Parts: sequence; C-alpha cells; structure tokens
Amino acid sequence: MARKLFFTLTYWFGNPPWDSGITPPELIRYLEKNRPGRALDLGCGTGTNVITIAEHGWLAEGVDYVPRAVRVARRKARKRNLDDRVKFRAGDVLSPTVFQGKYDLILDIGCFHSFSGDNVDRYIENISSHLVNGGSMLLYAHLAGSSGTGHGASEESLKKMVEKLTLVKRVDGEESARPSAWLEFKKEG
Repeated sequence: MARKLFFTLTYWFGNPPWDSGITPPELIRYLEKNRPGRALDLGCGTGTNVITIAEHGWLAEGVDYVPRAVRVARRKARKRNLDDRVKFRAGDVLSPTVFQGKYDLILDIGCFHSFSGDNVDRYIENISSHLVNGGSMLLYAHLAGSSGTGHGASEESLKKMVEKLTLVKRVDGEESARPSAWLEFKKEG
C-alpha cells in the first residue's frame, strides 16, 4: 500500500526519474529485428515505450497501477494518432486479469525487481501463461546485492524465471552505481 501511494504521489507532484520519456536502445534493437505482433508493457508509466512499440507496427498495450500515469499515456497516444494501435489500462501486474489474451512480446522495465516471495511466483506464472510460444520477454531490473540483500531482483528470482522461460541474453550493467541487467527470455514451444 505504501509503495502504491509513493508512486501515485510521485506522478502527481513531479516527473518521476524512471519515466524519462526515452525508449531504451535495447527495445529499439529488438523492434528493428522482429516482426510486429502483439505487445504488453508492464508498468508502462506515461506510455513512452508502448507508443514506440506501436510506431514500429505492433498492437501495443500498457498497464500501470497509477491511474494518472495511464491518463497521461492515453493523451500522448491520441496526440500521435495511435488510438487504433494502443490500449492503456490501470491495473496490478500481479493480477492475471490485466493480461488480455496472448502476447508476442512482454516488456518490463522496472516492475519485476520490486517483487519478492509469492509475488515473484505469481508474476512469473502470469508472464508464462500469456506469452505465445516463441514469444519474448524483455526485462530490465535493478539487482539485489551479491548477498541477496537490498532492493532489486535476486538471482533466486531470476532463476525462477528461467524455470518457465529460456534465457536468451543477459547484459549486466550499472545505473547510478546500482547493479542492473537487461535480460531477454523466450518461451519455447
């Protein structure tokens, strides 16, 4: 509850640093190399990446649990005349009801790393149940410290993802001196 309040207030009283308005090059490269299909952005914020995905020919959906962010995303899409290619809705990515059908691409930049315990299992089950065979999951996450402590995705939670999806690529890095990683998973058919 406190986390949702924090995110809601951040969108009301400023520009969240994580919602930069810039699509990461990792996503651009993926879109340039893959045929368009149906995509879902989990924790879409104000829709920057959903709009980019749609502009590359995909049908794109975005989910965020901050209604204000979703409203801003809808306005941005309307201004770009993308209403027929994008959908946005407020919802919790841990709920299977936010997933509407199957997706060729699921994108998560910054949600997964905030989950632990049963929420990791719930999240992974939602992803694997709604990704088509041959579909991709692109994940950017801050990583927990090497001892498994601190805020971020633990190596244990990433191993759970690999139990359901095949890890295609992992690039470790740092953002603001915090360990992070870009991961690409595939659902094998």
